[in-house]
Amino acid sequence: MTRDEQRDLLLHGDIEVLGRVDGSSNQALLIGVTLDGAEGQACYKAEAGERPLWDFPDGLWRREVAAYELDCCLNTDLVPTTVAREDAPFGIGSLQWWVDDNLEDHYFTLREREEFRPWFTSLAAFDVVANNADRKSGHIIFDDERCWAIDNGLCFNEVEKLRTVVWEFSDERLSDDLCEQLERFASGNGGELAQYLTPSEIALTQHRAKVLVDTRRYPAPNEDGDWPPYPWPLV
Repeated sequence: MTRDEQRDLLLHGDIEVLGRVDGSSNQALLIGVTLDGAEGQACYKAEAGERPLWDFPDGLWRREVAAYELDCCLNTDLVPTTVAREDAPFGIGSLQWWVDDNLEDHYFTLREREEFRPWFTSLAAFDVVANNADRKSGHIIFDDERCWAIDNGLCFNEVEKLRTVVWEFSDERLSDDLCEQLERFASGNGGELAQYLTPSEIALTQHRAKVLVDTRRYPAPNEDGDWPPYPWPLV
């Protein structure tokens, strides 16, 4: 199924709740979606099932959708198709296309595989731009064919909060192709982000992209800052 077909199914299909996703900090539900003979599964995160956080406003599902929209703007192909639905069973939230990962691999088991290096370098830049505060190793999954970046709800904070396990590329140069995509986004191609983020959040996201373009290098972790550069737990 193409991305457009997935998106159409998630936006307009009938929803059936199949169960709860084990280990999720907020209420993440596995749902089935059907439309005109097509069917699929998705992870549904409703605002009603979120636990309040002191440093992020309610509505983390918006940041899940915004992460997918940023991925589209940058043409990095990292995040499974993700949409917003108001008429879902427990109210407004995000629906993300379900990836049948192998339940064994994550960043720490995959990072030495040279064929995934371009994907990981794109992810490292994406997380800097998105200001991802929670890129655990387990938030990178593998479906035996390719990697996917999931659980992107703690992104786009106006305060610098980058916490990630992907620091292997610190001080390396970004590729020309990636810099071109970042420059296009930083110069005003915000796609659909305005539907999910505030103008200030978008401006800061574009500013982070511009900094990457100007330096052309991946940042190094700041061990002396007020905010730890690594998530916990790491996996």
